[in-house]
Amino acid sequence: MKDKNRLFVSVVTIVNVLVATGYSIAGLVAPSSIMPADLVIADSTTIFAMYASARTIPLALLVIWAVAKQSVKELIILGLLAGLMQFIDGFIGIYQHDLGKIIGPFVLALLQFVALSSMIKKKVS
Repeated sequence: MKDKNRLFVSVVTIVNVLVATGYSIAGLVAPSSIMPADLVIADSTTIFAMYASARTIPLALLVIWAVAKQSVKELIILGLLAGLMQFIDGFIGIYQHDLGKIIGPFVLALLQFVALSSMIKKKVS
């Protein structure tokens, strides 16, 4: 497998998980920055942000570990998971009627899947 291809997938995957982690941390620190303006911030908002952080922070750490280890198999699995998470996040943006929360996740998911498909094609051939 070419190092250039692995570097591309590594960068895309790291950016992907850091964006997701940033949103979950923003939900903890300043939930009003990511919530629709008309929603009331309550204790339940903080609890949901904690659950989101409990998933995204370990994912980001594992992706960084896989990149540092240069493990293609783990990077493919974690990249697929990160791409699927962003894809589902796009539907949350649709539910919120927030164009930025629609386009951003779908673009990241698409970029993630394109990067992964190029890595998988190289690995198979």
